Amino acid sequence: MSDLRFRDLKPGDPGPWFHQRCTSNERYAFDTVGGRWVLLALLGSAAAPWWAPRAAWIQQQRTRWNDTHLALFGVSVDPLDEREHRLVESMPGIRHFWDGDGAVSRLYGALPLAAEPAPAGDTSGATLAAHAPPIQLLANGLFRPLWVLMSPSLQVRAVVPFMLDGEGAGELPDLQALLERLPAVGEHAGPAVEAPILVVPEVFEPALRQALMAQYEVTGGEASGFMREEGGRTVGRHDPRHKVRRDHLLESAALIAHVQRRILARLVPMVQRAYQFPVTRMERYLVACYDAAEGAHFRAHRDNTTRGTAHRRFAVTINLNDDFDGGTLSFPEFGTRRYKPAPGAALVFSCSLLHQVDVVTRGRRMAFLPFLYDDAAAALRDANRVYLDDSLR
Repeated sequence: MSDLRFRDLKPGDPGPWFHQRCTSNERYAFDTVGGRWVLLALLGSAAAPWWAPRAAWIQQQRTRWNDTHLALFGVSVDPLDEREHRLVESMPGIRHFWDGDGAVSRLYGALPLAAEPAPAGDTSGATLAAHAPPIQLLANGLFRPLWVLMSPSLQVRAVVPFMLDGEGAGELPDLQALLERLPAVGEHAGPAVEAPILVVPEVFEPALRQALMAQYEVTGGEASGFMREEGGRTVGRHDPRHKVRRDHLLESAALIAHVQRRILARLVPMVQRAYQFPVTRMERYLVACYDAAEGAHFRAHRDNTTRGTAHRRFAVTINLNDDFDGGTLSFPEFGTRRYKPAPGAALVFSCSLLHQVDVVTRGRRMAFLPFLYDDAAAALRDANRVYLDDSLR
């Protein structure tokens, strides 16, 4: 089986993103875990002889796994680990992926990416087929258990194979020393870094801000959800654990035209200057309300991770008021700094950046929240309409 190939991740490589079943989520989006150090334990099976000493070490280090500084995810390809509760979630900080199809283990180099064909007439199952069940791969000794440490920006910092000779856990002292040296989340890239954002003051004048808030009050907002990819289609979902917000889509042609003039004159030239990006399209004339009375918030997410949203290039936040507490915007991959732009100022950032809105604790945060894109992205949007759930068309 000399032609078996394993992915060989190195420090500095981006950690591959994936969706997989987890102890806490049927479809966990790994890209949303940014903002803390992450240790993956690609263990194969909790029944494997190599796991017991490492499981004991994890429990000895229990206070390390706190979800703020460091989180641990086990990755199991053995269905019995779930069925027989051999791996259990322990919050905060310890979760497990049920990697029954081996997708995550292949992405991170624990399972081979390809396999040689079985010899003619071989029906023993001892030789790998291209899509052999992962548990068979494990039984054949072709699983490479290892640890992968990733930074808060989900960049590989270290790959540490399990040492399976001697006591069977000889790598743990070095791994523990590595964890003890980890810097604070906000300093993982050295000196504190700023998120790659653009702030443009005075895009909306006071009269326009008042008009937008008044328009919201006419009908109030409707509870808004978020988009997910399910079965190849972009669907809308509501989950108050993830997002609580009310939205109003502008209908006044005069108000929409006023907004367009301000964006074209005051924001588009600055986006061109900062990012060399020619904005020609804007999606959503939307006034949003984060209300403290509802515990409004929006947990960490990205704005372009489905086919129905893949055309979005830049997100814009323009606060319409400032008489609220909480509700700040942050970018977990780039540290812990919170942003609260002055009323009327536009905060612009790439839709690919992980970002979140903290819980509003007093008052209501009112904001105008469009997306910007160009003609090429518009063509992509048109092509992807077929993947939109009927309720989103």
